[in-house]
Amino acid sequence: MKKFTVLSLILLLAMTAFVGCGGSGSDEDTIRIGVFEPASGDNGAGGKQEVLGMQYANSIQPTVEIGDKEYNVELVIVDNESDNSKAVTAAQNLVSKDVSIVLGSYGSGVSIAAADTFSEAGMPAIGVSCTNPQVTADCDEYFRICFLDPFQGTVLANYAYENGMRKAYCLSKLGDDYSVGLVNYFVEAFKNLGGEVVQEQFPDKNSDFTSYVANAKKAGCDVFFSPVSTEAAALIIDQAEAQALGMPILAGDTWDSNVITGAAKGKNVEVVVTTFYQEGGNPEFDKGIKAWMEEDSDAITNNGGNTDLAAVTALGHDAYFVALEAFKAAGSKDPADVLKALPSLKVTGLVCGDVSFNKTGDANKSEAFVKRCDTTTGTWEFVKKQSAN
Repeated sequence: MKKFTVLSLILLLAMTAFVGCGGSGSDEDTIRIGVFEPASGDNGAGGKQEVLGMQYANSIQPTVEIGDKEYNVELVIVDNESDNSKAVTAAQNLVSKDVSIVLGSYGSGVSIAAADTFSEAGMPAIGVSCTNPQVTADCDEYFRICFLDPFQGTVLANYAYENGMRKAYCLSKLGDDYSVGLVNYFVEAFKNLGGEVVQEQFPDKNSDFTSYVANAKKAGCDVFFSPVSTEAAALIIDQAEAQALGMPILAGDTWDSNVITGAAKGKNVEVVVTTFYQEGGNPEFDKGIKAWMEEDSDAITNNGGNTDLAAVTALGHDAYFVALEAFKAAGSKDPADVLKALPSLKVTGLVCGDVSFNKTGDANKSEAFVKRCDTTTGTWEFVKKQSAN
């Protein structure tokens, strides 16, 4: 672990978690799970929804039995602010708080930025929805439970081509690992199918997408592909309506949010996304977490004002239970023991499907959900499950 100056320690102690919950026993009776997620910045909305799944899981199973001893489980939550530079400090903060494992993050860029910190500390980390391959590629401590962008990009390209789209306009955010990476995988797969591509990037802090929508129309494209943050997505949808875009908008898992359905409701747009879960797929989970949110106004607020379920919430729930199974398999709460247990771990009965890991630490996942926004009701409707083949 890196050595900190006195000033650094003061700054770290001054950082506060945006939400906290968990057991209240002594240190000997408590296991701490670090939660490394954005509560602010471009991905704050998605980060809050991902955390909700972990908090719900903790509420229904707040303890774990290791051997003959039962431990309280406490979530220690920090805000990485959707910022790669601030992510390192947030990761260091978690490592200093005696956590046994880390969950997160929503956003591949912050996960990649934090990887060295977790690696140097020997801290096992389980990515929840960070889909860029680089997260686990150079970090033996990082695992993940979601599918990857090479797979997701191919699924999206196949969907577009199978539905008669031959020329794609692709828009990503300059310097953003997730959107740039997913666009690149989509472009490669779409071109291999025989499609044509027009590509552009917008700079950080951009809030005007007028010219990008106009350029897609001018180029005579059949589909607008832009797997960016929910904040940028809402602005793109507004411009698509204002300029009568006239082509479907495709995106990846970041657009699977009630922020998007709310932005698209009542507008003449077609929005299709790939994601990890569709509400209705596990009625027991859906009913339970909705009832839990309805009893907590903060949970409703963090979910965007209603109980519509995002797939990352279901993944957050699953990540918590994967962590509990890792403790059981390790027979210990020591991070080194937990890390040794993860490669051979197999967890069944999860909301988003069984979890096991390949040699890189990535989940063995081979299907994605395709969903379309019903702009009349402002809800997602299931289209199909699709593999990359």
